[in-house]
Amino acid sequence: MDTDLLRAFVTVAECEGFSAAGKVLHRTQSAISLQIKRLEEQMGNPLFERTSRSVLLTASGERLLPYARHMLKLESEAREALGESRRGELIRFGTSEEQAATYLPDLLPRHAERFPETRLDITCDISAALVERFQEGLLDVVLSIRHAPTPSGHLLGWEPMVWVVAEHCDVLAWETLPLALNPEGCIFRAHALSALGRAARRWELHYVSPSPTGINLAVQAGLAATIKTPRSVPKGCRIVGETEGLPPLDQVEVELHRRSDAPSEALEAFCRELQRLVCGHDGVAAPQPQASV
Repeated sequence: MDTDLLRAFVTVAECEGFSAAGKVLHRTQSAISLQIKRLEEQMGNPLFERTSRSVLLTASGERLLPYARHMLKLESEAREALGESRRGELIRFGTSEEQAATYLPDLLPRHAERFPETRLDITCDISAALVERFQEGLLDVVLSIRHAPTPSGHLLGWEPMVWVVAEHCDVLAWETLPLALNPEGCIFRAHALSALGRAARRWELHYVSPSPTGINLAVQAGLAATIKTPRSVPKGCRIVGETEGLPPLDQVEVELHRRSDAPSEALEAFCRELQRLVCGHDGVAAPQPQASV
């Protein structure tokens, strides 16, 4: 059972409210609510009775509370016994595999040089799943592609999307465009299908994979086209030219999510260096200042 969820549960019970618990745990009220919802789904029972004026434990919540407190106490004792308190800070970082391949080779050694005791837990997934985990309090920092506006997302810049095929492919020879894309929920997939729909271009989805490797192998073999940012064009592939009959694509927004509580020096430095690398990349256009009205 996730002790982060139990900690949120105990804090809400003691504070008798989600907002007050959020202040104690340095999380947003929505993040606390998501954690409680996830715990209730795991337990199969509602744990709180919510009204406009109060938050009270249900009978199931009252039964769980002493066990939750005991489990948190055991966790603390175990960490102390194993010397966990003497180990470096853990930073839970989420990003896509292709962003990780672009930025982590520079980021990791630079951060390790300054903070050798820091531990990193890196999760690679599509952006929508990472932002959801961040909102649940399961990640400290997320570098993502914006799917929808969120209170925590800080815009870093824009990246163009491009059609990508194998170097030897003749796009004009495809009467029906074969595609290799991520599963539903990926913003790149949504943009690709929307652009093809507007252009009335015939297409078929031949390959689906949540992993860039699964997509790239099909594209490199000349079996399908896909959509990427220029920084992620795999070896043996090329960007489709404007005269090859595929519709133009929009840009995507690159954003950073980070914990809103008082961060440590290591977390601050990690976020600053990550932002510097992203904003300094040739393919990322900086946000333009808003015009005054």
